[in-house]
Amino acid sequence: MFALERQKKILEILAAEGAVSVSRLSGELNVTEETVRRDLEKLEKQEQLRRTHGGAVPMDESTYEASLEKRKTINVEAKKRMAAMAAKQVAEGDTIFLDASTTTFFMAKELKAMRNITVITNSLRVVVELENSEFIKVISVGGVLSNNQSFVGTLAEKSIAENFVATKMFFSSKGVTAESGILESNEQECGIKQKMLKNSRYKYYLCDKSKMGSVGFVKLAPIESINFLITDTDAEGELKAKLDEAEVKIIKV
Repeated sequence: MFALERQKKILEILAAEGAVSVSRLSGELNVTEETVRRDLEKLEKQEQLRRTHGGAVPMDESTYEASLEKRKTINVEAKKRMAAMAAKQVAEGDTIFLDASTTTFFMAKELKAMRNITVITNSLRVVVELENSEFIKVISVGGVLSNNQSFVGTLAEKSIAENFVATKMFFSSKGVTAESGILESNEQECGIKQKMLKNSRYKYYLCDKSKMGSVGFVKLAPIESINFLITDTDAEGELKAKLDEAEVKIIKV
């Protein structure tokens, strides 16, 4: 089978199934995994798919993770209002987890005037933002520094799982749906957030209107796992029913 035929077949499988692994493609196409990886690399350069760890997903809005610079410009004013509201939920003496989302970066700016709180984060931007805050203890989880200016990987996940617990966690994600719950489009960030969720008492999900009904290909958590939803819009239909059923308190800004 020629390269163009293989690549066409890869795109057909992705369109039908939403994701595919290198090992499966190797078997179906009867070529080595290295050949498959070269095909995936070429298709990614053509912006026809996005490579993941061990496979690929389609290059569309449901799976594509916008770059850090692009995300910093999406729905900024709403994110700032949500960040300000989230900061009001933090009390003196709290230990909090902050993920590496844009909204929690804005939240860090709001926290700078606080006293006697501990912030545990995988976000380099949050660490830098809070580095000169005299009365805030800042803990970075370490790990591999990603293009998202966040620490990810096995070391970071192990650091959270084995060493830290928090009163509250504040995080965002790719989106949320009634059917699939809270979703991500980055497996490494997802792993970090799942460890934070497990080790925190109260969970605050920061979700602006662009994320309502938006999907990713990685399941981060069920709706039942959060306690609070901070948003700039109204949840509707099945999603609102699911939130009510889970007794999630909605805080609208």
